[in-house]
Amino acid sequence: MEKILIINTGGTFNKRYNPLKGELEVPKDGVAPEAILRYCYNTAYELVNIIHKDSLEMNDEDRALLLQTVQASSHRKVIILHGTDTMDVSAAFLALHVKDKIVTLTGAMVPFHIDTVEATANFAMVLGDIMCNNQAGIYIGMHGRVAPYNLLYKNRQKGIFEPVR
Repeated sequence: MEKILIINTGGTFNKRYNPLKGELEVPKDGVAPEAILRYCYNTAYELVNIIHKDSLEMNDEDRALLLQTVQASSHRKVIILHGTDTMDVSAAFLALHVKDKIVTLTGAMVPFHIDTVEATANFAMVLGDIMCNNQAGIYIGMHGRVAPYNLLYKNRQKGIFEPVR
């Protein structure tokens, strides 16, 4: 079984409510993906937690670290848990540099710790897809679809990812 690298960068997927501050925060752990992965019995993976930001706070240095992490890994299949607001920016950046791996970005509009359904559905869908996908490229997987990164976009009015028309 081929091992999958899972890179957890933060984003809404991971946010947790801090009752002392009254705010949603991006933690520096992998509690949310680990909670889902507990049920993926036949999955070989390595989970790496980096960046720990909302995607709107990510910059070129963060994307360079993301790229370095993907390129330094011996794993051919990579899932990136990323905030949805700039997922497309990171995907386009990776597409310029990564040609020999299968990289899929996913996330959630609602934090896992508020409602587990969307985050679990997106992550599980991408996990199943990447296990069967052997075509190198950069993909986005959200809301029931996995497609090349430039064929899905975040429709901010509807709050979902849709195919590019």
